[in-house]
Amino acid sequence: MFDLAATGPQGHGLVLNEEGSLIETQPLELSGPVSAAAERILTPEAMAFVAELVKRFESERVALLQHRMQRLTTLQNGQLPDFLPETEAVRREPWAVCPAPPDLRDRRVEITGPVDAKMMINALNSGAQVFMADFEDSCSPTWSNIVEGQAHLMDAVRGTLAHRSPDGKAYRLAEQVATLVVRPRGWHLTERHVTLDGVPVSASLFDFGLFFFHNAEALIAKGSGPYLYLPKLEGHLEARLWNDVFNFAQDALGVPRGSIRATVLIETVLAAFEMDEILFELKEHATGLNAGRWDYIFSLIKKLGHRPEFLLGDRARITMEVPFLRSYADLLVQSCHRRGAHAIGGMAAFIPSRRHPEINERAFARVREDKEREAGLGFDGTWVAHPDLVPVARDVFDRVLAGRCHQLERRREARQVRAAHLLEVRPEDQALTEAGFDNNVSVAMQYLSAWLGGTGAVAINDLMEDVATAEISRAQLWQWVRQGARLADGRPVDEAFYRARKEAEMARLSSEGVALRPEAIALLDDWVVAERFPEFLTLSAYPLLQP
Repeated sequence: MFDLAATGPQGHGLVLNEEGSLIETQPLELSGPVSAAAERILTPEAMAFVAELVKRFESERVALLQHRMQRLTTLQNGQLPDFLPETEAVRREPWAVCPAPPDLRDRRVEITGPVDAKMMINALNSGAQVFMADFEDSCSPTWSNIVEGQAHLMDAVRGTLAHRSPDGKAYRLAEQVATLVVRPRGWHLTERHVTLDGVPVSASLFDFGLFFFHNAEALIAKGSGPYLYLPKLEGHLEARLWNDVFNFAQDALGVPRGSIRATVLIETVLAAFEMDEILFELKEHATGLNAGRWDYIFSLIKKLGHRPEFLLGDRARITMEVPFLRSYADLLVQSCHRRGAHAIGGMAAFIPSRRHPEINERAFARVREDKEREAGLGFDGTWVAHPDLVPVARDVFDRVLAGRCHQLERRREARQVRAAHLLEVRPEDQALTEAGFDNNVSVAMQYLSAWLGGTGAVAINDLMEDVATAEISRAQLWQWVRQGARLADGRPVDEAFYRARKEAEMARLSSEGVALRPEAIALLDDWVVAERFPEFLTLSAYPLLQP
């Protein structure tokens, strides 16, 4: 373990405070191995920038996390989410976000994936309009994944990213590539390999700070900018903190304000009640909202899953056509288009099969149907997880857009979405089967085993799964056991049922050659029978993650 002297970058304003006096920045302490990628990324100047972000904004981050817990307590004591009376004027009054920059005006297909070189090259070359490079849900945050991912971003921005696979195949960037957008880790996460005064730094500030410091000027010089996706926000105050970080970062490096543009994932049930407010707080930096539907369902269970009326049945049955999700989608499109922001739809996670064209045909039909629904609702674009799905999604949006870049003119304000609509769970949405239970057990064990081994995007049952799927899987298991749910055939779901089905799934997976980590199984056991729901699996599992 050693210190990096944080001396401040030459030629930038970082080392001066508001009075023009020199800032005495404390050094960050680094415990991760110093690889070639680390030497490129963790320069004294870059670490000084991150240290200053942490010093200025850490206390507010901690306060907001405490505010989350206070709000959770009120929900557990019987209160239901609602629109905030104190921000009614923001929802009522006319205002708009800044127009999108040229390379974010057309977002009809966005592809997402982790920050390893091969996947980044394939995604950037896929023909999608946007590629979201993900440090969060599809990235297992090992030290090497995080640091090498930052190095890959630098190379991608400069057009030099390349990769050679073990079989000798070479991968290089095409001349025309997707617009790069980066998703840092959420406010609740820390980076344990970097500390200030012995305290791990915010993973959000670490990921954002390194990306912005190394790439903002290069991106602006090529006619783009430092674009971001912001995950896991629970309200407008958390968006305000990001906006404060953006303003400081731009001023510190002499970058014009508004160069940063951010899209917010609406993937928590509380954020759904503050969409206008979130856009308002990020006004000059906002470009849109995204419907992160798996995480949204997970959030509903996390916040309200102790109440019988919010019991949800088989995950496969909870489609975007169920009332609470349909209302959430309607409100997202309305909120975005009223403010001049893009509305981006949810993920198509299917992985095409090279050996089974009949599987592809059925899956492509389902993807096409899902994207037609989104385009019909007024979304301006959508997400896919595999390059082969880009043409499928693009064809749907090409037909609906008919030569336009977006559907911002579609306000869809005929329906007024009320708080009760966002919380409407029907009895038919609560049906639970043994197959649905087993699927959640299997996916949770398989995904967590891979994540603990350093892989964050995992192919399971012809789908590209990430943390969101594991979260909803273990959340449903917890909810079913805690509430003593019953299967459709009347059998009770309790701890004994869970353990019996888990053993059966372990035996089945073993017979198919699927390796499971004992620590992954132990974690799942703890989560399913916990009295209080563990907030995020990434918090509980992070100490067990491979270095």
